[in-house]
Amino acid sequence: MEKVVKSEAEWRVQLSPEEFHVLRKAGTERPWTGEYVDTKVEGVYSCRACGAELFRSDTKFESHCGWPSFYAPSDSDAVTLIEDHSLGMSRVEVRCARCDSHLGHVFHGEGYPTPTDDRYCINSVSLRLVPAGS
Repeated sequence: MEKVVKSEAEWRVQLSPEEFHVLRKAGTERPWTGEYVDTKVEGVYSCRACGAELFRSDTKFESHCGWPSFYAPSDSDAVTLIEDHSLGMSRVEVRCARCDSHLGHVFHGEGYPTPTDDRYCINSVSLRLVPAGS
């Protein structure tokens, strides 16, 4: 996979202010406001910044947390996981492996009835859904 590297100025031109805040500054969209929270459309979720495939709709599940949730990335190399100790919490940040954009966080062992017991809690603004058959 070829890495995508751009300057902050280049990202600012490409992304909307909200996209830039979340993808490049590790911000978070407000819960229940993202376009993919309740989406049931079959397809592939790609990185809004670089287009890399990240998740597939068959791994999306209802977690009722206010953000789209997936139990696994489409490929183990699609995302990078980074220890995050910001905001006085210990979490694991999820980033796009291709462009290093912030996607959200992953939580393990919460008891969801999924094959992995992982919840990839991802900002809608970090994703772009390509419906199946498009």
